[in-house]
Amino acid sequence: MVDNVPAQTVYPNLKYADPKAAIAFLAEAFGFTAHFVVETPDGTVEHAQLRVGNQLIFLSKDQPADRYGMHSPLALKGTSHALCVWVPDSALDEHQRRAQERGARILNPVHASIAGVREYSCADPENQVWTFSSYTGE
Repeated sequence: MVDNVPAQTVYPNLKYADPKAAIAFLAEAFGFTAHFVVETPDGTVEHAQLRVGNQLIFLSKDQPADRYGMHSPLALKGTSHALCVWVPDSALDEHQRRAQERGARILNPVHASIAGVREYSCADPENQVWTFSSYTGE
């Protein structure tokens, strides 16, 4: 048995060509908040942590020679993942409206999924894919 397991044990790390713009968009459109931001001397965001509810996601600057081969969907011309974020069912319609008004591209509007939860999916300005869902785990 493991003692003192933290509340969060997985920290998604997304690459953005313009992390500063991404932080502003994610705050405005989705309600995320900056928790920790590291800037280079010229003001470029190199790394950031954003609070999403009581969880953190990491953002970092897309680097052409990234040692892990990780890149922004803009560089990849697509993406290989989507993040799913819990939103109360009663707030989903308003959440989608706000995201769309601020520039999110709605990929699948609010609907009842086959799994029995309501959700919607969208892409942010760099084409990261997000699903906002009333799913709370099993």
